[in-house]
Amino acid sequence: MKKLTADFYKRDTLIVAKELIGKYIVHRVKEKNLVCRITETEAYTGVEDKACHAYQNRRTNRTEALYMEGGHAYVFLIYGMYDCMNVVTEEKNTPCAVLLRGCQPISPLDALAQQRYQKTYQQLTNYQKKNFGNGPGKLAKALAITREQNKASLLSEEFFLFEEEEDLPPVIGTSPRINIDYAEEYKEKHWRFFEVGSV
Repeated sequence: MKKLTADFYKRDTLIVAKELIGKYIVHRVKEKNLVCRITETEAYTGVEDKACHAYQNRRTNRTEALYMEGGHAYVFLIYGMYDCMNVVTEEKNTPCAVLLRGCQPISPLDALAQQRYQKTYQQLTNYQKKNFGNGPGKLAKALAITREQNKASLLSEEFFLFEEEEDLPPVIGTSPRINIDYAEEYKEKHWRFFEVGSV
C-alpha cells in the first residue's frame, strides 16, 4: 500500500481525475477502515468551467473548500439528500476538484453494506450489489462520508487514498460528464473517466 501524497493532488485536474481510477479511498469510522476502490470520476476545472461550483470565481461558504490546496475534501449536498465527495486538486486558490462518481466495495464488506443498506453483504440482492457504488451519493454513503468531512485533509491516518503498486493498470474510458445540461459547451467535454466494464 502506497499512500498518495500532496504532490499527487497538486497537479492538473484532468490528469488527477484519470489517475484516480483504480486508487483506493479509506475512511476510518468506529475503529474500522472502510475501503473502496474508485471506478469513476469527473473533473471540474475551476473558474472557466461552466459546470464547476466555482465558475466565474464564485467564492461562498459552500465553495470555500475548493480554494484549498490539493489534497483536501470538498463535500456538498445535492437534491437536499445526498452528500458527494470531491478531491480538491491543484494549488491553493485554484478552485478545481474531482468528483468521485463510482466505487467498488473492498473491505470490510459487511461494514460497507451496513452503511449503504443497513444489511450484511450476504443479505444483499444481486441488484443491490450491482448498484452498490454506481453514483456519487452511493459512494459517500458506503464510506460514511458526510459534510462533516468537508475541508478535511486527505493526508491523515483516518481519511486518505492509496494505490497498490502491483495492481494492473485499469483500462479507462471517457465520456461527457453527467447531469450538467446547463453547462453549455462545457457539457460536451469528455471529462468523465471510468474503468471500462465498471459502468
